[in-house]
Amino acid sequence: MPTVVLMDVSLSMTRPVQLDGTEEFQRKNLAVHGLTMLFEHMATNYRLEFTALVAFSSLWELMVPFTRDYNTLQEALNNLEDYDKTCLEPALQGVSNIVQQEWGSTCPCQVVLVTDGSLGIGRGSLRHSLSTIKHRSEDKKFPLPFPFPAKLYIMCIANAEELQNSDTLDNLEQLLSLNGGEGQIFTVEGPLCLKNVQSLFGKLIDQAYTPFHAVLRCGNLSSDVQVFPRPEPVIMDEEVDPAPRTILTDLEIVGFIEIGDISSPPVLSRHLVLPIAVNKGFLGPTFMGTGTTDETEEENSANQMAGKSPNFCVLLHGSLKVEGMVALVQLGPEWYGMLYSQADSKKKSNLMMSLFEPGPEPLPWLGKVSQLGPTSDAKENPYGEDDSKSPFPLQPKSKRSYAQNVTVWIKPSGLQTDVQKILRNARKLPEKTQTFYKELNRLRKAALAFGFWDLLKGVADLLERECTLLPDTAHPDAAFQLSHAAQQLKLASTGDSQYAAFDHNITPMLTDFSGSGSSDRDRM
Repeated sequence: MPTVVLMDVSLSMTRPVQLDGTEEFQRKNLAVHGLTMLFEHMATNYRLEFTALVAFSSLWELMVPFTRDYNTLQEALNNLEDYDKTCLEPALQGVSNIVQQEWGSTCPCQVVLVTDGSLGIGRGSLRHSLSTIKHRSEDKKFPLPFPFPAKLYIMCIANAEELQNSDTLDNLEQLLSLNGGEGQIFTVEGPLCLKNVQSLFGKLIDQAYTPFHAVLRCGNLSSDVQVFPRPEPVIMDEEVDPAPRTILTDLEIVGFIEIGDISSPPVLSRHLVLPIAVNKGFLGPTFMGTGTTDETEEENSANQMAGKSPNFCVLLHGSLKVEGMVALVQLGPEWYGMLYSQADSKKKSNLMMSLFEPGPEPLPWLGKVSQLGPTSDAKENPYGEDDSKSPFPLQPKSKRSYAQNVTVWIKPSGLQTDVQKILRNARKLPEKTQTFYKELNRLRKAALAFGFWDLLKGVADLLERECTLLPDTAHPDAAFQLSHAAQQLKLASTGDSQYAAFDHNITPMLTDFSGSGSSDRDRM
């Protein structure tokens, strides 16, 4: 999950802050101190995440494009210059453009806005922007909500008392609501000082940048892993009393399945999984087959040392990649996901984890995950001797409604066509006996489903008329079948449950006629 740091460099950020017994600081100095703390944390725990730095006042500028080099970010942060007034709207639009150009509109992103709470004055201020939202044309819409999934964290280098003297908090809260409520406003508790600013950014780290450590198990094998980004709690709206579900720190692999059988399942989110190796005080991911990144010589040496220890996670990644399979992993009670190898390029591949929707049957074509088992337990190999077939997708016990030929009459011409089809077959009795009754029953079921009783009576009258128009050369069986069908339709048109059962089919009348027009096979 990439991060964009949006740094306020307006003149109001240069306001002095008197610290006890020390030299005079500016609010910008405190903001830089807090961001330095954040960058150091990310350099240690989130080295695979990309971060960009944007500075803004009346205009905005991309100081550092998305990078994993936190030294470059820190250097740019220390060299920020001071500019003029605060104009937040164009800066938010700039963030939107930067993220979409780099990541598209589907990748979730975190935006960290660092400001002193001064919203600007007059035209271009946040107050002015929010007051004009409802009176804008389509081409001048406010940039929030972002066109991509995003969380907005607003870091105010000011305490709550200072902000409450104006409408600043109300405007910032409105900013969050425009973003769908995703994010949080952080303010300094107590007087402005280095310690309290550290506490401010510490809350942000706890909220959004705390690593997720877990143990991945498969039988007697296990490995400590780290998941990026941290999995968010999931709330299922259809539950009567929905409660957030969080994944367990013990991830149990329950089986393996071929990629072709898993297909492209719907997922809640995707995460990068890295093994953690501990060697002589080094705590970090080993990149043996699970991805690469830009590293210093010291980091590379430490990784090589850690990579000498056997690691199940590395073995798992290599096996899934070679065999073309995925591992089904249990995330919690009746909640599953899958582990698989994904290649970023010809030289890079990562071990990824996708989370399915909670429930016992997240993928209908696999059935219940708890009922899956190893192929060795089956009487015969469900994949065939040469892996030429697959037991999936499972066929449902009952046909789905969309898998049947449903009769729908939207226009009169459709109904007329179905009635004419019945009459054409009626004139070719007894040769078309089976087709006649098939079409008759299809129309009967549709009429009963729609409560179209008059249609049944009308078709019965038509059949009786056809019976009277039969030529002298007609087969005797034709008259009996037409009279029988007409009588059954009239009974069904009464709505009596005895004759209007939806699942009932009208069967051909048993007759004892023989002749060239029909065979013994056609008579029942």
